[in-house]
Amino acid sequence: MIRSIFFSVVLLMSIEGFSQQKTYCNPINIDYGYTPIPNFSTWGRHRATADPVIVNYKGEYYLFSTNQWGYWWSKDMSNWNFVSKKFLRPWHNVYDELCAPAVGIVGDTMLVIGSTYSSNFTLWMSTNPKANDWKPLVDSFSIGGWDPAFFTDDDGRFYMYNGSSNRWPLYGIELNRKTFQPIGTRKEMFFLDSWRYGWHRFGENMDDTFLDGFIEGAWMTKHNGKYYFQYAAPGTEFSGYADGVAVGNGPLDYFQNQSDPLSMKAGGFSRGAGHGATFQDNQGKYWHVSTQVVAVKNNFERRLGIWPAGFDKDDVMYTNTAFGDYPHVLPGDTTNHLKSRFTGWMLLNYKKPVTVSSTYGNYAANNAVDESIKTYWSAASSNKGEWIQSDLGTVSTVNAVQINYADQDAIFLGKTTDQFHQYKLYYSLDGIKWNVLLDKSTNNKDVPHDYIELPAPVQARFIKLENMHVPSGKFAISGLRVFGNGNGPKPSAVKEFVVLRTDKDKRSAWLKWSPVDNAYAYNIYFGTDPEKLYNCVMVHDANDYYYKGMDLKKNYYYKIEAINENGVSASSKIVKVD
Repeated sequence: MIRSIFFSVVLLMSIEGFSQQKTYCNPINIDYGYTPIPNFSTWGRHRATADPVIVNYKGEYYLFSTNQWGYWWSKDMSNWNFVSKKFLRPWHNVYDELCAPAVGIVGDTMLVIGSTYSSNFTLWMSTNPKANDWKPLVDSFSIGGWDPAFFTDDDGRFYMYNGSSNRWPLYGIELNRKTFQPIGTRKEMFFLDSWRYGWHRFGENMDDTFLDGFIEGAWMTKHNGKYYFQYAAPGTEFSGYADGVAVGNGPLDYFQNQSDPLSMKAGGFSRGAGHGATFQDNQGKYWHVSTQVVAVKNNFERRLGIWPAGFDKDDVMYTNTAFGDYPHVLPGDTTNHLKSRFTGWMLLNYKKPVTVSSTYGNYAANNAVDESIKTYWSAASSNKGEWIQSDLGTVSTVNAVQINYADQDAIFLGKTTDQFHQYKLYYSLDGIKWNVLLDKSTNNKDVPHDYIELPAPVQARFIKLENMHVPSGKFAISGLRVFGNGNGPKPSAVKEFVVLRTDKDKRSAWLKWSPVDNAYAYNIYFGTDPEKLYNCVMVHDANDYYYKGMDLKKNYYYKIEAINENGVSASSKIVKVD
Protein backbone atom coordinates (compact mmCIF):
# COMPACT_ATOMS: atom_id res chain seq x y z
CA MET A 1 0.00 0.00 0.00
CA ILE A 2 2.76 2.44 0.98
CA ARG A 3 4.75 1.55 -2.10
CA SER A 4 1.79 2.03 -4.42
CA ILE A 5 1.34 5.56 -3.05
CA PHE A 6 5.05 6.38 -3.17
CA PHE A 7 5.50 5.21 -6.75
CA SER A 8 3.15 6.56 -9.37
CA VAL A 9 3.94 4.11 -12.11
CA VAL A 10 3.41 5.59 -15.56
CA LEU A 11 5.63 3.50 -17.78
CA LEU A 12 6.67 -0.14 -17.42
CA MET A 13 9.35 -1.68 -19.62
CA SER A 14 9.73 -5.45 -19.58
CA ILE A 15 13.04 -7.26 -19.60
CA GLU A 16 12.37 -8.40 -23.15
CA GLY A 17 12.11 -4.77 -24.28
CA PHE A 18 15.84 -4.37 -23.75
CA SER A 19 17.01 -7.60 -25.38
CA GLN A 20 18.19 -6.16 -28.71
CA GLN A 21 20.92 -3.83 -27.54
CA LYS A 22 23.20 -2.16 -30.06
CA THR A 23 25.72 -0.99 -27.48
CA TYR A 24 27.76 -2.38 -24.59
CA CYS A 25 29.72 -0.97 -21.66
CA ASN A 26 32.88 -2.13 -19.86
CA PRO A 27 33.47 -4.03 -17.71
CA ILE A 28 31.53 -6.54 -19.77
CA ASN A 29 28.45 -8.04 -18.15
CA ILE A 30 29.19 -11.75 -17.80
CA ASP A 31 28.43 -14.02 -14.85
CA TYR A 32 31.91 -13.88 -13.33
CA GLY A 33 32.57 -16.75 -10.94
CA TYR A 34 33.86 -16.26 -7.41
CA THR A 35 37.56 -16.88 -6.84
CA PRO A 36 37.68 -20.62 -6.11
CA ILE A 37 40.97 -20.60 -4.19
CA PRO A 38 40.37 -20.16 -0.43
CA ASN A 39 43.63 -18.39 0.43
CA PHE A 40 42.89 -15.81 -2.30
CA SER A 41 39.69 -14.85 -0.45
CA THR A 42 40.96 -14.06 3.04
CA TRP A 43 39.92 -10.39 2.72
CA GLY A 44 36.47 -11.29 1.51
CA ARG A 45 35.04 -13.62 -1.09
CA HIS A 46 34.64 -11.99 -4.43
CA ARG A 47 34.10 -12.41 -8.14
CA ALA A 48 37.12 -12.42 -10.39
CA THR A 49 38.51 -13.47 -13.72
CA ALA A 50 41.35 -12.35 -15.97
CA ASP A 51 43.67 -13.31 -18.82
CA PRO A 52 40.90 -13.53 -21.44
CA VAL A 53 40.98 -15.03 -24.90
CA ILE A 54 38.19 -14.47 -27.43
CA VAL A 55 38.27 -16.40 -30.70
CA ASN A 56 35.87 -16.14 -33.61
CA TYR A 57 34.92 -19.73 -34.37
CA LYS A 58 32.46 -20.43 -37.19
CA GLY A 59 31.03 -16.92 -36.92
CA GLU A 60 30.48 -16.97 -33.16
CA TYR A 61 32.61 -15.64 -30.33
CA TYR A 62 34.08 -17.91 -27.64
CA LEU A 63 35.48 -16.43 -24.44
CA PHE A 64 37.82 -18.30 -22.09
CA SER A 65 39.42 -16.82 -18.96
CA THR A 66 40.95 -17.71 -15.61
CA ASN A 67 39.20 -19.62 -12.79
CA GLN A 68 35.73 -19.96 -14.32
CA TRP A 69 35.11 -23.72 -14.56
CA GLY A 70 33.76 -23.21 -18.04
CA TYR A 71 33.58 -20.68 -20.89
CA TRP A 72 31.12 -18.46 -22.77
CA TRP A 73 29.89 -18.14 -26.34
CA SER A 74 28.01 -15.30 -28.02
CA LYS A 75 26.54 -14.45 -31.41
CA ASP A 76 26.75 -10.68 -30.92
CA MET A 77 29.37 -9.95 -28.21
CA SER A 78 26.55 -8.67 -26.01
CA ASN A 79 24.67 -11.74 -24.76
CA TRP A 80 27.13 -14.31 -23.41
CA ASN A 81 26.06 -17.90 -22.71
CA PHE A 82 28.00 -19.85 -20.11
CA VAL A 83 29.02 -23.47 -20.73
CA SER A 84 29.95 -25.32 -17.56
CA LYS A 85 33.08 -27.44 -18.06
CA LYS A 86 36.08 -28.53 -15.98
CA PHE A 87 39.08 -29.39 -18.15
CA LEU A 88 40.56 -31.75 -15.56
CA ARG A 89 41.77 -35.33 -15.76
CA PRO A 90 42.21 -37.63 -12.72
CA TRP A 91 46.00 -37.26 -12.78
CA HIS A 92 46.08 -33.46 -13.01
CA ASN A 93 47.64 -32.18 -9.80
CA VAL A 94 46.18 -28.66 -10.06
CA TYR A 95 43.31 -26.76 -8.44
CA ASP A 96 42.11 -24.85 -11.48
CA GLU A 97 42.70 -26.25 -14.94
CA LEU A 98 42.24 -23.08 -16.99
CA CYS A 99 44.41 -20.43 -15.41
CA ALA A 100 45.38 -18.02 -18.19
CA PRO A 101 44.26 -20.45 -20.91
CA ALA A 102 45.54 -20.82 -24.44
CA VAL A 103 42.88 -21.15 -27.14
CA GLY A 104 43.75 -21.83 -30.77
CA ILE A 105 42.04 -22.72 -34.03
CA VAL A 106 43.62 -25.36 -36.27
CA GLY A 107 41.51 -26.03 -39.35
CA ASP A 108 37.99 -26.70 -38.06
CA THR A 109 39.17 -27.61 -34.56
CA MET A 110 39.37 -25.54 -31.39
CA LEU A 111 42.26 -26.33 -29.01
CA VAL A 112 42.35 -25.39 -25.30
CA ILE A 113 44.91 -25.82 -22.53
CA GLY A 114 45.56 -24.06 -19.23
CA SER A 115 48.78 -22.84 -17.63
CA THR A 116 51.05 -25.49 -16.17
CA TYR A 117 54.69 -26.37 -15.66
CA SER A 118 53.73 -30.04 -15.54
CA SER A 119 54.47 -32.39 -18.44
CA ASN A 120 51.25 -34.39 -18.08
CA PHE A 121 48.64 -31.74 -18.79
CA THR A 122 45.91 -32.48 -21.34
CA LEU A 123 45.52 -30.56 -24.59
CA TRP A 124 41.79 -30.56 -25.43
CA MET A 125 40.03 -30.38 -28.80
CA SER A 126 36.50 -29.72 -30.02
CA THR A 127 34.64 -29.22 -33.27
CA ASN A 128 31.43 -28.40 -31.41
CA PRO A 129 32.31 -26.30 -28.34
CA LYS A 130 28.82 -24.80 -28.13
CA ALA A 131 27.54 -28.29 -27.27
CA ASN A 132 30.35 -28.80 -24.72
CA ASP A 133 31.73 -31.66 -26.81
CA TRP A 134 35.42 -32.00 -25.91
CA LYS A 135 37.99 -34.76 -26.30
CA PRO A 136 41.60 -35.13 -25.17
CA LEU A 137 43.88 -34.51 -28.14
CA VAL A 138 47.18 -35.03 -26.30
CA ASP A 139 47.08 -36.61 -22.83
CA SER A 140 50.56 -35.55 -21.79
CA PHE A 141 51.30 -32.26 -23.48
CA SER A 142 55.07 -31.97 -23.02
CA ILE A 143 55.48 -28.20 -23.55
CA GLY A 144 54.17 -26.85 -20.26
CA GLY A 145 54.31 -23.18 -19.45
CA TRP A 146 52.50 -20.33 -17.76
CA ASP A 147 50.29 -17.97 -19.76
CA PRO A 148 50.39 -20.02 -22.98
CA ALA A 149 49.12 -18.81 -26.34
CA PHE A 150 48.61 -20.57 -29.68
CA PHE A 151 49.08 -19.17 -33.18
CA THR A 152 48.33 -20.81 -36.56
CA ASP A 153 50.12 -19.13 -39.45
CA ASP A 154 48.71 -18.75 -42.96
CA ASP A 155 50.85 -21.66 -44.13
CA GLY A 156 49.32 -23.95 -41.50
CA ARG A 157 52.37 -24.07 -39.24
CA PHE A 158 51.51 -23.99 -35.54
CA TYR A 159 53.26 -22.10 -32.73
CA MET A 160 53.04 -21.74 -28.98
CA TYR A 161 54.20 -18.83 -26.82
CA ASN A 162 54.36 -18.64 -23.05
CA GLY A 163 55.90 -16.98 -20.01
CA SER A 164 55.10 -14.98 -16.89
CA SER A 165 58.03 -13.64 -14.91
CA ASN A 166 59.91 -10.58 -13.77
CA ARG A 167 63.20 -12.42 -14.34
CA TRP A 168 62.74 -14.37 -17.57
CA PRO A 169 61.49 -13.40 -21.03
CA LEU A 170 58.56 -14.72 -23.03
CA TYR A 171 59.28 -17.75 -25.20
CA GLY A 172 58.09 -19.16 -28.51
CA ILE A 173 58.36 -22.52 -30.22
CA GLU A 174 56.95 -24.29 -33.26
CA LEU A 175 54.88 -27.44 -32.69
CA ASN A 176 54.24 -30.36 -35.01
CA ARG A 177 50.62 -30.10 -36.16
CA LYS A 178 50.09 -33.85 -36.00
CA THR A 179 51.87 -34.77 -32.77
CA PHE A 180 51.98 -31.33 -31.09
CA GLN A 181 55.52 -32.08 -30.05
CA PRO A 182 58.16 -29.34 -30.28
CA ILE A 183 60.14 -28.69 -33.44
CA GLY A 184 63.58 -27.53 -32.37
CA THR A 185 64.14 -25.56 -29.18
CA ARG A 186 62.19 -22.66 -27.78
CA LYS A 187 63.32 -19.13 -28.55
CA GLU A 188 63.51 -16.09 -26.29
CA MET A 189 60.96 -13.72 -27.77
CA PHE A 190 60.89 -10.52 -25.76
CA PHE A 191 61.89 -9.06 -22.40
CA LEU A 192 60.96 -5.85 -20.61
CA ASP A 193 63.24 -2.84 -20.94
CA SER A 194 62.12 -0.60 -18.09
CA TRP A 195 65.28 1.51 -18.42
CA ARG A 196 63.84 2.70 -21.75
CA TYR A 197 60.07 2.21 -21.68
CA GLY A 198 58.62 3.85 -18.59
CA TRP A 199 55.37 1.87 -18.65
CA HIS A 200 57.37 -1.34 -18.04
CA ARG A 201 58.09 -0.15 -14.48
CA PHE A 202 56.35 -2.01 -11.63
CA GLY A 203 53.93 0.02 -9.50
CA GLU A 204 50.57 1.77 -9.54
CA ASN A 205 52.19 4.92 -10.92
CA MET A 206 55.08 3.26 -12.79
CA ASP A 207 57.34 4.14 -9.88
CA ASP A 208 59.97 1.37 -9.96
CA THR A 209 58.79 0.01 -6.62
CA PHE A 210 60.16 -3.01 -4.73
CA LEU A 211 59.82 -5.40 -7.70
CA ASP A 212 60.84 -5.40 -11.32
CA GLY A 213 58.01 -5.42 -13.82
CA PHE A 214 56.41 -8.68 -14.97
CA ILE A 215 56.10 -9.69 -18.60
CA GLU A 216 53.33 -12.17 -19.43
CA GLY A 217 50.24 -12.81 -21.53
CA ALA A 218 51.71 -13.44 -24.98
CA TRP A 219 49.53 -13.22 -28.10
CA MET A 220 50.29 -13.16 -31.83
CA THR A 221 48.43 -11.45 -34.69
CA LYS A 222 49.45 -11.45 -38.36
CA HIS A 223 48.54 -8.52 -40.62
CA ASN A 224 49.77 -7.60 -44.10
CA GLY A 225 52.64 -10.08 -43.85
CA LYS A 226 53.90 -8.71 -40.52
CA TYR A 227 53.77 -10.42 -37.14
CA TYR A 228 52.54 -8.48 -34.10
CA PHE A 229 53.75 -10.07 -30.87
CA GLN A 230 51.70 -8.82 -27.93
CA TYR A 231 52.64 -8.97 -24.25
CA ALA A 232 51.39 -7.63 -20.91
CA ALA A 233 53.26 -5.54 -18.31
CA PRO A 234 54.10 -4.52 -15.59
CA GLY A 235 51.63 -6.10 -13.11
CA THR A 236 47.99 -7.14 -13.10
CA GLU A 237 47.29 -5.24 -9.85
CA PHE A 238 47.82 -1.80 -11.36
CA SER A 239 45.79 0.79 -13.25
CA GLY A 240 48.60 0.99 -15.78
CA TYR A 241 48.51 -2.74 -16.56
CA ALA A 242 48.72 -2.74 -20.33
CA ASP A 243 49.43 -4.78 -23.42
CA GLY A 244 52.38 -3.85 -25.59
CA VAL A 245 53.21 -4.95 -29.10
CA ALA A 246 56.44 -5.65 -30.98
CA VAL A 247 56.59 -6.14 -34.75
CA GLY A 248 58.60 -8.71 -36.72
CA ASN A 249 58.81 -10.46 -40.07
CA GLY A 250 58.25 -14.01 -38.82
CA PRO A 251 56.52 -15.86 -35.96
CA LEU A 252 59.86 -16.48 -34.18
CA ASP A 253 61.71 -13.47 -35.58
CA TYR A 254 63.42 -10.46 -34.02
CA PHE A 255 60.70 -8.07 -32.84
CA GLN A 256 60.91 -4.29 -32.62
CA ASN A 257 58.84 -2.75 -29.82
CA GLN A 258 56.21 -0.19 -30.85
CA SER A 259 57.20 2.15 -27.92
CA ASP A 260 53.78 2.92 -26.44
CA PRO A 261 51.30 0.37 -25.10
CA LEU A 262 48.93 -1.26 -27.55
CA SER A 263 46.14 -1.09 -24.98
CA MET A 264 46.25 1.04 -21.84
CA LYS A 265 43.42 2.34 -19.67
CA ALA A 266 44.98 4.03 -16.67
CA GLY A 267 42.01 6.25 -15.71
CA GLY A 268 38.26 6.15 -15.28
CA PHE A 269 35.82 3.83 -13.52
CA SER A 270 37.38 0.47 -14.44
CA ARG A 271 41.10 0.58 -15.13
CA GLY A 272 43.69 -1.65 -16.73
CA ALA A 273 43.88 -3.18 -20.20
CA GLY A 274 46.56 -5.86 -19.95
CA HIS A 275 46.93 -9.58 -20.66
CA GLY A 276 44.46 -9.95 -23.45
CA ALA A 277 43.93 -11.13 -26.99
CA THR A 278 43.14 -9.60 -30.37
CA PHE A 279 40.43 -11.06 -32.61
CA GLN A 280 38.25 -10.17 -35.60
CA ASP A 281 34.48 -9.84 -35.75
CA ASN A 282 32.31 -11.11 -38.58
CA GLN A 283 32.86 -7.89 -40.54
CA GLY A 284 36.64 -8.34 -40.33
CA LYS A 285 37.16 -5.57 -37.78
CA TYR A 286 39.64 -6.10 -34.97
CA TRP A 287 38.88 -6.00 -31.25
CA HIS A 288 41.03 -6.38 -28.16
CA VAL A 289 39.85 -8.06 -24.94
CA SER A 290 41.92 -7.70 -21.78
CA THR A 291 42.05 -7.67 -17.99
CA GLN A 292 40.77 -4.85 -15.79
CA VAL A 293 41.78 -4.40 -12.17
CA VAL A 294 39.68 -4.22 -8.99
CA ALA A 295 42.30 -5.50 -6.49
CA VAL A 296 40.41 -4.64 -3.29
CA LYS A 297 39.70 -7.98 -1.64
CA ASN A 298 42.69 -9.55 -3.36
CA ASN A 299 45.35 -8.38 -5.80
CA PHE A 300 43.87 -10.78 -8.33
CA GLU A 301 40.30 -9.45 -8.12
CA ARG A 302 39.72 -8.49 -11.75
CA ARG A 303 37.20 -8.04 -14.58
CA LEU A 304 37.26 -7.97 -18.41
CA GLY A 305 36.98 -5.21 -20.99
CA ILE A 306 36.66 -5.15 -24.78
CA TRP A 307 37.80 -2.30 -27.05
CA PRO A 308 37.94 -1.59 -30.79
CA ALA A 309 41.39 -2.25 -32.24
CA GLY A 310 43.08 -2.54 -35.59
CA PHE A 311 45.80 -1.23 -37.89
CA ASP A 312 46.16 2.19 -39.44
CA LYS A 313 47.28 2.97 -43.01
CA ASP A 314 50.92 2.56 -41.95
CA ASP A 315 50.23 -0.84 -40.33
CA VAL A 316 50.62 0.58 -36.82
CA MET A 317 48.57 -1.57 -34.43
CA TYR A 318 46.32 0.32 -32.01
CA THR A 319 43.52 -0.09 -29.47
CA ASN A 320 41.10 2.75 -28.80
CA THR A 321 40.37 2.92 -25.05
CA ALA A 322 39.22 6.56 -25.00
CA PHE A 323 35.93 6.65 -23.05
CA GLY A 324 36.67 2.95 -22.67
CA ASP A 325 34.14 2.35 -19.87
CA TYR A 326 31.36 4.42 -21.48
CA PRO A 327 28.78 2.95 -23.90
CA HIS A 328 30.19 1.80 -27.24
CA VAL A 329 28.57 0.40 -30.40
CA LEU A 330 28.66 -3.39 -30.76
CA PRO A 331 30.00 -5.14 -33.89
CA GLY A 332 27.89 -5.38 -37.01
CA ASP A 333 28.15 -2.04 -38.80
CA THR A 334 30.56 -0.07 -40.95
CA THR A 335 31.67 2.43 -38.29
CA ASN A 336 35.22 3.71 -38.84
CA HIS A 337 37.07 1.66 -36.24
CA LEU A 338 40.10 3.93 -36.14
CA LYS A 339 38.09 6.95 -35.02
CA SER A 340 35.81 5.54 -32.33
CA ARG A 341 32.78 3.42 -31.52
CA PHE A 342 31.90 5.65 -28.56
CA THR A 343 28.20 6.56 -28.60
CA GLY A 344 28.73 10.09 -27.28
CA TRP A 345 26.52 9.35 -24.25
CA MET A 346 28.11 11.14 -21.31
CA LEU A 347 28.16 10.20 -17.64
CA LEU A 348 25.40 12.23 -15.97
CA ASN A 349 25.84 11.60 -12.25
CA TYR A 350 29.51 11.88 -11.36
CA LYS A 351 29.67 12.81 -7.66
CA LYS A 352 26.07 14.06 -7.75
CA PRO A 353 23.85 13.77 -4.61
CA VAL A 354 22.86 10.26 -3.54
CA THR A 355 20.29 9.03 -1.04
CA VAL A 356 19.97 5.45 0.16
CA SER A 357 17.74 3.23 2.26
CA SER A 358 20.57 2.34 4.68
CA THR A 359 24.36 2.22 4.90
CA TYR A 360 26.57 -0.53 6.22
CA GLY A 361 29.73 0.55 8.02
CA ASN A 362 31.86 3.04 6.13
CA TYR A 363 30.62 2.00 2.68
CA ALA A 364 29.14 5.44 2.04
CA ALA A 365 26.45 6.28 -0.50
CA ASN A 366 28.58 8.54 -2.70
CA ASN A 367 31.03 5.69 -3.32
CA ALA A 368 28.48 4.51 -5.90
CA VAL A 369 29.00 7.64 -8.05
CA ASP A 370 32.71 8.42 -7.59
CA GLU A 371 33.86 6.66 -10.79
CA SER A 372 35.98 4.07 -9.02
CA ILE A 373 35.23 0.36 -9.19
CA LYS A 374 37.43 -0.02 -6.09
CA THR A 375 34.95 1.79 -3.81
CA TYR A 376 31.32 0.94 -3.20
CA TRP A 377 28.21 1.66 -1.19
CA SER A 378 26.68 -1.16 0.77
CA ALA A 379 23.22 -1.32 2.26
CA ALA A 380 22.88 -2.78 5.74
CA SER A 381 21.25 -5.91 4.33
CA SER A 382 20.29 -7.81 1.21
CA ASN A 383 16.61 -7.32 1.94
CA LYS A 384 14.04 -6.68 -0.71
CA GLY A 385 13.29 -2.96 -0.75
CA GLU A 386 16.80 -1.64 -0.06
CA TRP A 387 17.41 1.18 -2.53
CA ILE A 388 19.80 3.81 -3.86
CA GLN A 389 18.73 7.04 -5.60
CA SER A 390 20.92 9.28 -7.78
CA ASP A 391 20.13 12.94 -8.43
CA LEU A 392 21.45 14.03 -11.86
CA GLY A 393 21.25 17.67 -10.78
CA THR A 394 19.06 18.74 -13.68
CA VAL A 395 16.58 17.19 -16.08
CA SER A 396 18.67 15.21 -18.55
CA THR A 397 18.28 12.89 -21.52
CA VAL A 398 18.97 9.34 -20.30
CA ASN A 399 20.04 6.74 -22.88
CA ALA A 400 21.54 3.98 -20.73
CA VAL A 401 22.25 2.83 -17.18
CA GLN A 402 25.00 0.54 -15.91
CA ILE A 403 24.56 -1.21 -12.54
CA ASN A 404 27.83 -2.50 -11.07
CA TYR A 405 27.34 -4.76 -8.06
CA ALA A 406 30.03 -5.14 -5.39
CA ASP A 407 30.81 -8.15 -3.22
CA GLN A 408 30.08 -7.39 0.43
CA ASP A 409 29.90 -10.44 2.71
CA ALA A 410 29.58 -12.86 -0.21
CA ILE A 411 29.75 -16.52 0.79
CA PHE A 412 30.45 -18.32 -2.50
CA LEU A 413 33.64 -19.94 -3.69
CA GLY A 414 33.88 -21.08 -7.29
CA LYS A 415 31.19 -21.05 -9.94
CA THR A 416 27.50 -21.88 -9.73
CA THR A 417 24.91 -21.44 -12.47
CA ASP A 418 21.85 -20.79 -10.30
CA GLN A 419 22.70 -17.22 -9.24
CA PHE A 420 20.63 -14.21 -10.26
CA HIS A 421 19.97 -10.53 -9.61
CA GLN A 422 16.51 -9.02 -9.39
CA TYR A 423 15.70 -5.33 -9.15
CA LYS A 424 13.50 -2.47 -10.31
CA LEU A 425 14.81 0.69 -11.87
CA TYR A 426 12.82 3.92 -11.68
CA TYR A 427 13.11 7.45 -13.05
CA SER A 428 11.53 10.76 -12.07
CA LEU A 429 11.50 14.41 -13.05
CA ASP A 430 10.95 15.71 -9.52
CA GLY A 431 11.73 12.92 -7.05
CA ILE A 432 8.04 12.59 -6.16
CA LYS A 433 6.29 11.07 -9.13
CA TRP A 434 8.10 7.92 -10.26
CA ASN A 435 8.03 5.86 -13.45
CA VAL A 436 9.27 2.29 -13.75
CA LEU A 437 12.12 2.32 -16.23
CA LEU A 438 12.88 -1.40 -16.03
CA ASP A 439 11.38 -4.25 -14.04
CA LYS A 440 13.76 -7.17 -13.50
CA SER A 441 11.92 -8.56 -10.50
CA THR A 442 11.57 -11.92 -12.28
CA ASN A 443 15.04 -12.01 -13.83
CA ASN A 444 16.82 -15.38 -13.55
CA LYS A 445 20.26 -14.33 -14.82
CA ASP A 446 23.45 -13.41 -13.01
CA VAL A 447 24.20 -9.82 -14.10
CA PRO A 448 26.96 -8.37 -11.88
CA HIS A 449 27.64 -5.48 -14.30
CA ASP A 450 24.22 -5.11 -15.85
CA TYR A 451 24.07 -2.63 -18.70
CA ILE A 452 20.71 -1.37 -19.96
CA GLU A 453 20.45 0.50 -23.25
CA LEU A 454 17.01 2.13 -23.35
CA PRO A 455 14.92 1.46 -26.46
CA ALA A 456 14.18 5.19 -26.46
CA PRO A 457 15.72 7.95 -24.33
CA VAL A 458 13.78 9.39 -21.42
CA GLN A 459 13.89 12.75 -19.67
CA ALA A 460 14.75 12.39 -15.98
CA ARG A 461 16.46 14.09 -13.07
CA PHE A 462 16.38 11.17 -10.63
CA ILE A 463 17.27 7.50 -11.12
CA LYS A 464 16.43 4.98 -8.42
CA LEU A 465 17.50 1.35 -8.07
CA GLU A 466 15.46 -0.90 -5.75
CA ASN A 467 16.78 -4.30 -4.71
CA MET A 468 14.70 -7.44 -5.01
CA HIS A 469 17.40 -10.12 -4.78
CA VAL A 470 21.20 -10.44 -4.89
CA PRO A 471 23.07 -13.74 -5.28
CA SER A 472 25.14 -13.44 -2.11
CA GLY A 473 25.99 -10.98 0.63
CA LYS A 474 24.55 -7.52 1.01
CA PHE A 475 23.05 -5.22 -1.61
CA ALA A 476 26.16 -3.26 -2.62
CA ILE A 477 26.91 -1.04 -5.64
CA SER A 478 30.31 0.11 -6.87
CA GLY A 479 28.85 2.13 -9.71
CA LEU A 480 25.31 3.27 -10.50
CA ARG A 481 26.27 4.96 -13.75
CA VAL A 482 23.76 6.94 -15.82
CA PHE A 483 24.57 7.89 -19.43
CA GLY A 484 23.06 10.38 -21.83
CA ASN A 485 23.16 14.16 -22.20
CA GLY A 486 22.71 16.87 -19.59
CA ASN A 487 20.97 19.21 -22.06
CA GLY A 488 23.39 22.05 -21.29
CA PRO A 489 26.54 23.59 -22.77
CA LYS A 490 29.67 21.57 -23.44
CA PRO A 491 32.79 22.56 -21.50
CA SER A 492 35.16 25.19 -22.79
CA ALA A 493 38.46 24.14 -24.31
CA VAL A 494 41.41 23.69 -21.96
CA LYS A 495 43.82 26.61 -21.83
CA GLU A 496 47.49 26.79 -20.88
CA PHE A 497 48.26 23.10 -21.37
CA VAL A 498 51.92 22.50 -20.46
CA VAL A 499 53.99 19.29 -20.57
CA LEU A 500 57.29 19.28 -18.68
CA ARG A 501 59.93 16.66 -19.45
CA THR A 502 63.50 16.84 -18.16
CA ASP A 503 66.75 15.01 -18.85
CA LYS A 504 66.73 13.54 -15.34
CA ASP A 505 64.18 10.92 -16.43
CA LYS A 506 62.87 11.26 -19.96
CA ARG A 507 60.46 8.42 -19.38
CA SER A 508 58.38 10.79 -17.22
CA ALA A 509 56.47 14.01 -17.72
CA TRP A 510 54.40 16.39 -15.60
CA LEU A 511 51.29 17.67 -17.36
CA LYS A 512 49.59 20.82 -16.08
CA TRP A 513 46.64 22.86 -17.34
CA SER A 514 44.23 25.59 -16.36
CA PRO A 515 41.06 24.00 -14.91
CA VAL A 516 37.77 24.31 -16.79
CA ASP A 517 35.03 25.34 -14.37
CA ASN A 518 32.23 23.22 -15.85
CA ALA A 519 34.29 20.08 -16.54
CA TYR A 520 34.36 16.96 -14.35
CA ALA A 521 37.18 15.19 -16.21
CA TYR A 522 39.79 15.50 -18.92
CA ASN A 523 41.05 13.17 -21.64
CA ILE A 524 44.78 13.32 -22.29
CA TYR A 525 45.88 11.82 -25.62
CA PHE A 526 49.53 11.07 -26.41
CA GLY A 527 51.87 9.28 -28.76
CA THR A 528 55.18 9.46 -30.60
CA ASP A 529 53.59 10.79 -33.79
CA PRO A 530 51.28 13.85 -33.87
CA GLU A 531 48.95 11.96 -36.23
CA LYS A 532 48.84 8.84 -34.02
CA LEU A 533 47.81 9.87 -30.51
CA TYR A 534 46.33 6.44 -29.86
CA ASN A 535 46.68 6.26 -26.07
CA CYS A 536 44.36 8.13 -23.73
CA VAL A 537 44.11 8.69 -19.96
CA MET A 538 40.96 10.10 -18.33
CA VAL A 539 41.71 12.29 -15.30
CA HIS A 540 39.07 13.32 -12.73
CA ASP A 541 39.19 16.09 -10.11
CA ALA A 542 42.64 17.41 -11.00
CA ASN A 543 44.37 19.84 -13.30
CA ASP A 544 47.67 18.03 -13.43
CA TYR A 545 48.90 14.50 -14.14
CA TYR A 546 52.19 12.65 -13.96
CA TYR A 547 52.71 10.25 -16.84
CA LYS A 548 55.77 8.02 -16.43
CA GLY A 549 55.33 5.62 -19.33
CA MET A 550 57.27 7.22 -22.18
CA ASP A 551 59.99 5.82 -24.43
CA LEU A 552 63.03 7.87 -23.42
CA LYS A 553 64.42 7.75 -26.98
CA LYS A 554 61.37 9.29 -28.67
CA ASN A 555 59.78 12.71 -28.91
CA TYR A 556 56.20 12.85 -27.65
CA TYR A 557 53.03 14.70 -28.55
CA TYR A 558 50.11 15.48 -26.24
CA LYS A 559 46.68 17.08 -26.42
CA ILE A 560 43.84 17.45 -23.93
CA GLU A 561 40.05 17.85 -23.98
CA ALA A 562 37.55 18.68 -21.23
CA ILE A 563 34.51 16.53 -20.41
CA ASN A 564 31.16 17.21 -18.76
CA GLU A 565 27.60 15.87 -18.76
CA ASN A 566 26.85 17.59 -22.06
CA GLY A 567 29.77 16.52 -24.18
CA VAL A 568 33.42 17.08 -24.96
CA SER A 569 35.26 20.33 -25.59
CA ALA A 570 37.39 21.12 -28.59
CA SER A 571 40.88 19.66 -28.23
CA SER A 572 43.84 21.78 -27.27
CA LYS A 573 46.67 22.35 -29.68
CA ILE A 574 49.12 19.46 -29.82
CA VAL A 575 52.13 20.00 -27.57
CA LYS A 576 55.48 18.48 -28.55
CA VAL A 577 58.04 17.50 -25.93
CA ASP A 578 61.61 16.56 -26.87
